[in-house]
Amino acid sequence: MPSNPAKDACRAGRLVVVCTPIGNLGDMTLRALDVLASADAVYSEDTRVTSKLFAALGIEAPRPLRLDENTLAAKASEVAGRIAAGEVVAYCTDAGMPGVSDPGMRLVAAVRGEGLDVEVLPGASAASTAYVASGFPATSFYFGGFFPRKQGDRAALLAELAGLDAALVFYESPNRLVGALRAVADAFPSRDVAVCRELTKLHEEVTVLPAPEAAELFARREREGRIKGEIAFVVSAPTAAEHAAHAQDAAGQAEACALQLAQEGRTQKDIAKAVAARFDIPRNEAYAIALAARESAGGAE
Repeated sequence: MPSNPAKDACRAGRLVVVCTPIGNLGDMTLRALDVLASADAVYSEDTRVTSKLFAALGIEAPRPLRLDENTLAAKASEVAGRIAAGEVVAYCTDAGMPGVSDPGMRLVAAVRGEGLDVEVLPGASAASTAYVASGFPATSFYFGGFFPRKQGDRAALLAELAGLDAALVFYESPNRLVGALRAVADAFPSRDVAVCRELTKLHEEVTVLPAPEAAELFARREREGRIKGEIAFVVSAPTAAEHAAHAQDAAGQAEACALQLAQEGRTQKDIAKAVAARFDIPRNEAYAIALAARESAGGAE
């Protein structure tokens, strides 16, 4: 029987990244069901979770094979070998989009590194769901994965992101949520926070409050033992007042730097160039700051 070129193309060896529901089983796409049922092999982060999903949805697929952080190094070459031999290999993690804060990212990189094809199926993602659920008027968002565990790392990250004109989205565990919210309240007391718990599940909850109030509310709930489930939280974008304060602070730092350079005897041109590069300010503004610094230091060009 002659081969069917269209069918052969559909069966070309490749890795298919399959998105699974983050809670509600109704969010499983028809395309994902078709791929899992027809794949030559299915690898998953936790075979127990994936097997339960298959049973709940009546998916007749190959028995899932384990591929998590601990086995990825050993299994990546195995997966690449199967794909190179022409097999379709599906990969899914515990929930949501593989590659977002889980081993899928490294698996995709390994397969692409071998020059093999990767196909990604769209679907549910807690990060984008939380961003939309927050209702914050930001045209972009930054996804930071899991929020840092240590207080110093949290403060450093938020300071680094302070000037970013975007909503900030993070994952967090229930037992660290209060510490995370307190860090946000300390860094951004004028911003709002949306705490999104158990998204798409039966007890879904989205709480939107000013950061200090959110920290206080969930601290009270923690004392009562009532924080459970999977959590994503969203921090609103900088306010106009924050932008103005940030610009004023940056200008002050630029002026102080320029004065120090002027006192060291640097030329106006050198000062302007250094200030523009370090503080990312317009060239004309940098020259004005350099001129003022030279005059304050008693120098002349």
